Order: sequence, then C-alpha cells, then structure tokens
Amino acid sequence: MSDPRIIAVDLDEKSILWRNADVEQERRIAIFDLLEGNYFKPLRPYPENYAGPFRIALSTEEGRLAIDIKADNGERLETLILGMARFRRPIRDYFAICDSYFQAIRAATPQQIETVDMARRGIHNDAAEMLKERLEGKIEVDFDTARRLFTLICVLHIRG
Repeated sequence: MSDPRIIAVDLDEKSILWRNADVEQERRIAIFDLLEGNYFKPLRPYPENYAGPFRIALSTEEGRLAIDIKADNGERLETLILGMARFRRPIRDYFAICDSYFQAIRAATPQQIETVDMARRGIHNDAAEMLKERLEGKIEVDFDTARRLFTLICVLHIRG
C-alpha cells in the first residue's frame, strides 16, 4: 500500500547556530503545515516495496543538504545528498526579504506590508520550483511540500 507523505520531520539542531523568535515561528509553522498536508514520494525502490509514510531528517554539512529518509518504524531507507550552491542566492534573498517583512509588520502600513509580503512569496515560490527541479528523478514533491521544505532548508542555513 502506497502512502507517499511525510509523517515526521527532524532538523539537525547542530546545523542551526542561531534563530530569533520570528524564525522559530516560521520553523514551527512550516513543520506543522508540512505534516498537515504533503506529497513526498521517493523514486528509488525500497525493500519490500515500501512506499510510505516517511520520516525525514534534514541536515547540512560542507555546503550540502542531507535528507535522511526513514520508514514509519524508523528504519533508515536512504540519505539523499543535494549540493546547495544553486540555493545560496535564493536563501540569502529570502533572509533579506523576511527581515524586511518582519520589520514591516512592526512599523509599516498595511499596503507596505502587502508589498513586502508579495516579494517574499515570489522569492519563496521561485526557490520551491528550484527545489522541485533539484529533486526531479529522485523524489516527487508537490509545490506546497517544496515551499515548506525550502523554509526548513533556510532555517538550517542561519548563521547568526
């Protein structure tokens, strides 16, 4: 029976050097939303034709993203390693626009907040599409899953 979805997400806390309350809130929301609804289908065959649900752990090491994929019982299935060079600029841009957004929420007019939020969504959407492309042939994900995974990837890249 196929159940191509994520049921648990862990972030490597050693990868996360620092985060403020705004970032922590984004992380909590991304994980909550991801677990509420996602499509995550690894394309490599697993023992006994296992097809989900999955537990994943995200970590970074030496500029690469590791996605550790496990069965629902915790048995390790594989670790997918992705180079992150193409994501450096979108991550940097996303951090910058999020900073502007959080500042706008505290002091700007509703119209200014909406303008910054539209720019933030645009960067986020472009990065989600890029992530889907990088996962092509390895893992099928829907757009919303890619967006939430990108948010978590950004959290792993915070350096203080």
